[in-house]
Amino acid sequence: MDQEPSAEVAQDLLSAAHAHFQERRFEQAEELYSRFLQHCACCGGSKCRDLATALNNRGQIKYLRVDFYEAMDDYTSAIEAQPDFEVPYYNRGLILYRLGYFDEALKDFKKVLEINPNFEDASLSLKQTIRDKEEKQKRAY
Repeated sequence: MDQEPSAEVAQDLLSAAHAHFQERRFEQAEELYSRFLQHCACCGGSKCRDLATALNNRGQIKYLRVDFYEAMDDYTSAIEAQPDFEVPYYNRGLILYRLGYFDEALKDFKKVLEINPNFEDASLSLKQTIRDKEEKQKRAY
């Protein structure tokens, strides 16, 4: 009979996933993040920074593969797990911007700056999104 992994095993999975992520071994990192996330789901998926970080990082891997909608799903789940974690809002905002969903991107960049007013990349992205939205409106398409 299989037992649920202990908290120690879960932390080992997370640490290994982070190490692979840092070394840009994304396939292995994604698999380990997914295993960690399965463990969290089994344990009730309580709101925690580790859960949000794992989801955000797995989203980054999907983003790099240009799986934008899957990445956004992970970023949204990270936000649900840790609503005051600004990084997944920023990452989701970047995808929304790239896809031309300027209003939604603006909301995410504004939320980042509400959480962390010193997040310089979010400030720059917000300004660029406003400019591009205005330009799109001038061209009327």
